Amino acid sequence: MKKIAIFGASGSIGKNTLDVISRLPDEFRITCMSVHTSVDFLLQQALKLRPEAVIVTGENAPQGSIERLKENGISVFLGADGLQQAVKSVDFDILLNALVGAAGLLPTLLAVEMGRTIALANKETLVMAGELITRAAEKSGAKLIPVDSEHSAIFQCLLGERSENVKRIILTGSGGPFFTRQENRFDEITVEEALSHPNWKMGPKITVDSATMMNKGLEIIEAFWLFGLPLQKIDVVIHPQSIIHSLVEFVDGSLKAQLGWPDMRIPIQFALTYPLRKKLQTKKLDFADLKQLTFFHPDSQKFPNLRLAVEALKMGGTAPAILNAANEAAVQKFLAREIRFTAIPELIETALSRRPVRKNPTLDDILQEDRWAREFVRNAVQSGKVAFEKK
Repeated sequence: MKKIAIFGASGSIGKNTLDVISRLPDEFRITCMSVHTSVDFLLQQALKLRPEAVIVTGENAPQGSIERLKENGISVFLGADGLQQAVKSVDFDILLNALVGAAGLLPTLLAVEMGRTIALANKETLVMAGELITRAAEKSGAKLIPVDSEHSAIFQCLLGERSENVKRIILTGSGGPFFTRQENRFDEITVEEALSHPNWKMGPKITVDSATMMNKGLEIIEAFWLFGLPLQKIDVVIHPQSIIHSLVEFVDGSLKAQLGWPDMRIPIQFALTYPLRKKLQTKKLDFADLKQLTFFHPDSQKFPNLRLAVEALKMGGTAPAILNAANEAAVQKFLAREIRFTAIPELIETALSRRPVRKNPTLDDILQEDRWAREFVRNAVQSGKVAFEKK
């Protein structure tokens, strides 16, 4: 029986993971769970599943709930540092990291240094510190198994293949809710529209990232580190139906693709049961019902975040960390209705242009640039020195 720690248990990935595990009760035992502020949800799940420990990373956790958890023999860690404390002290075989944003970096790095297996749904970890993470994994023997549907698809297509036979990988993207909207109407985009993804049910931050196509840009950087391929061998194609989750093209011209209905339980379960496959009750793919599968080239002028992510990867060093932090801060400002939709890439591009890149960064360098970029975005919006006000 595999012991599982779930970081980000109350989010979309976390809840799907709980569903997967509930259907395989003889395969897994949850030993640790984290939430940010969803303490009622955590209390309900913890009393049912009886993990060794739980973490509440948000502030002002209800004391009554904390005491009740402790009374039931469950250790409670508080704050962002609690994630690392739990990694050090809780027994687990697989850490499923579904944390949102940069919060996922430090616990993942620690688990990698300890040689653990990480089912990674937090793409920001590799975006910010891909070189540090991969170097630590090589040293410790830790395994990184991707959970994102696109990277899981690539991972599955590469099984049994030789790296020298790979011509390129092709990440698919739905295009989000604004793929067909004219660019001159992007200033009108509301928060509600940006949160209405056509195919996937996700948290607000990643849903906005999909709408700006930053999600696909981050996935390019993540794929660069996960699969050890040069940038010129990583392509993106828009596939609105989200049936083909990604593809690999080989030197002989053949292609492998992983297909399925948009259901995150499939890549989650594969990451947890790898190298085995287990039955999963999910919607059957009937090709006669599909009617058509369409594909388009991405428009990096209409969606500049895709271009910015590629530029940050080329710049290397601390540039991807600046990109990621500026994006997170800008998305927060958009969700708070303080800036317009089109200000998100404007803020990111300005942040990248204002800060010199540090090559071969240490962890401290990365964290320092992360803090700088967030502060830059907050100051730019607050001071009005840069005209990012909503229209």
